[in-house]
Formats: sequence, C-alpha cells, structure tokens
Amino acid sequence: MERLRSSPLHANISTALDKQLESIHAVQACRKDEIVNASSRQRHGPPRCQNERVVLALAAALRALCLATRKVRTVLWCAFQMTLPK
Repeated sequence: MERLRSSPLHANISTALDKQLESIHAVQACRKDEIVNASSRQRHGPPRCQNERVVLALAAALRALCLATRKVRTVLWCAFQMTLPK
C-alpha cells in the first residue's frame, strides 16, 4: 500500500500490526504451556489449580488477540481507503 501511495502510511498502522504479531506469539506460548501441562498431568495426576491458571492465561491471550485483530482489520481498511485513487 505504501508503494501505491508513493508515501509512507501512518505510524499507527505498523504499531497495530506489531501488536497483533505480539498477541499471536503470546497465544502460541500459552498454547505450548497448556500442552506441556496436559502431558505432565497424565504422568503425575491432576493438579487442578495449575491447570486452571494455564487455561485462564490462554483465554486472556485469545481475548487480546481478538481485540488486536479487530483493530488491525480496521486499520488496514483505512489504509486501503487512503490508497484508492480519487
């Protein structure tokens, strides 16, 4: 889009994209923790409290990803509208 406009886009666009990427990495890390806890729980018995914390952390990370994705969609739509010829 920057090439189509022949000028750089607003800084908020790259910031929103960076926040979404951070959210994706956070969800991936929480998911890995959940998988590790699920495999260790099968070996040692069910530690309920730890399992609940992992699930809640994953839910919070997914919520942050959802919000970041909404913002990125809006920002990219605005950027697209700015690149269209008038």
